[in-house]
Amino acid sequence: MLRALIVEDEPLAARRLADMLARQPEPVQVLGTAEAVRQAVQLLETGPAPDVLFLDIHLADGLSFEIFEQTEVRCPVIFTTAYDQYALQAFKVNSVDYLLKPIDEDELTAALHKLRQRLPAALPPAAPAPAFDPQLLAQLVQQMQQAPPAASYKTQFVVRVGEHLKVVPVDQIAYFFSLEKATFLQTIESRKFVVDYTMDQLETLLDPRRFFRLNRAYLAQQTAIHDIIHYTNSRLQTVLKPTAPDAQVLVSREKVQVFKSWLDR
Repeated sequence: MLRALIVEDEPLAARRLADMLARQPEPVQVLGTAEAVRQAVQLLETGPAPDVLFLDIHLADGLSFEIFEQTEVRCPVIFTTAYDQYALQAFKVNSVDYLLKPIDEDELTAALHKLRQRLPAALPPAAPAPAFDPQLLAQLVQQMQQAPPAASYKTQFVVRVGEHLKVVPVDQIAYFFSLEKATFLQTIESRKFVVDYTMDQLETLLDPRRFFRLNRAYLAQQTAIHDIIHYTNSRLQTVLKPTAPDAQVLVSREKVQVFKSWLDR
């Protein structure tokens, strides 16, 4: 089993990647996660050695390139980034691949397959991974600082109203919910539309800083969460506005801690 270290400053994105790694045909063990350069360096120097490093570019305390300046990285790297306009091909100097956010599960599988093919030959026991070219690294850092991020998440949805099509901006969406094998979009004005996406698809298309998958049936924007109530010792109940079709919209037990972290940012 491959062992991975995830360096990502968005807890929801890190959790989603860890879940995707666990669902792989050949599951990947996550040794740990880090939100900052300092934490990543500490894990690399003191923790078990990973077989692969999933590395976001912008971290809580700087650019992830600083990790290579502070410690030796002896494993291949898969960069995760929303910045597809940059010279990402240059990352392959020291990486197996890069994945654009939101990460697609099939692309993750392909990157891991490439990693498994490369690992035996690329990393004999005593050999470090190839180093970054200093000039190339400086160029990439400059590009990161100057260019804005690419738009990665949906900003609007097209829905059908009779014989007409209507555009609903994300800012007008309160939540999505599934009911009787259909997925619905609920607006803040209490209008409901069918959308041609599954809940799993929507979770990858929407900005995780704004939307949270409360359970299998509900994906809510933070502004739509009107109240949160302790349901049991390990469960939470949310009150959504507009009122949800279900009387009780509970946060899945396994998501309670992640949900609290998402709120407390």
